[in-house]
Amino acid sequence: MNPPPIASALAEMAPVGLTELIDRAALQTRVDRKYVIPLDQLPYLVDQLVPSAQVLEIDGERVFRYESVYFDTPRLASYHCAAYRRRRRFKVRTRSYLDSAQCWLEVKISGARDSITKHRLPYHLSDRATVHPGRDFVEAALRREAIHQAVGDAFDPVLVTSYRRATLLLPATAGRVTIDTELTWQAGDSTLRLPGLAVVESKTSSAASPADRMLWQRGIRPVRISKYATGLAALRPDLPDAPWRRTLRRHFHRTPPSAGPASTTTLRSEQEASCV
Repeated sequence: MNPPPIASALAEMAPVGLTELIDRAALQTRVDRKYVIPLDQLPYLVDQLVPSAQVLEIDGERVFRYESVYFDTPRLASYHCAAYRRRRRFKVRTRSYLDSAQCWLEVKISGARDSITKHRLPYHLSDRATVHPGRDFVEAALRREAIHQAVGDAFDPVLVTSYRRATLLLPATAGRVTIDTELTWQAGDSTLRLPGLAVVESKTSSAASPADRMLWQRGIRPVRISKYATGLAALRPDLPDAPWRRTLRRHFHRTPPSAGPASTTTLRSEQEASCV
């Protein structure tokens, strides 16, 4: 496995353990700001955070493999709530930490002013492709959050995402920054990869973090991107994609898939594509 482009910058940061990170910045209710950044800009941006940030370290590692399986109803209620910008939106997924063989079943609710509430249940890694063992938990979370349109429906796996993540703690504001690279989406036989780009998320209680301000000073603004909805929209052109259309057009360039039994789509940044 190749080292990430930010490995040297991460090595300069003070470490923080998982327990301390959760204690200081759990942020189960939070505001997320998301950015799409070319990989060649990442080292500079992370370098600027070295004096004010700590990096999550577990067993000597600072970058970890993640996998998420997203579930939806037969009519894609979760996706359409996002596509039509319903005031109350939800996602149901399993989140697997592959390096530590841990897994959680999660229900994420988006509410007023883009606040996010997350409900989590410890889950068996072997069950990550099904919601059945946690069905009562999902139903209870949806009822508690008044998401009535999905209560009683079946939830099937729709999309799988995988990536490598580094997590930073900003002690001054108790905020977090996650940096995701090597992103891959898979729906059925179709696979989508995103080389040359990273997705950076700033997770705060409300106000902008030092990381947000640093990105803004570099002319990098938040974008609308959802690992579930944007990925599924890219793989399923028959679906409505209005909220993410600008992000797809501005940051991604589609190249023809290679021949083979399974369809593989590579999305490259416009800067990268222009050099091909």
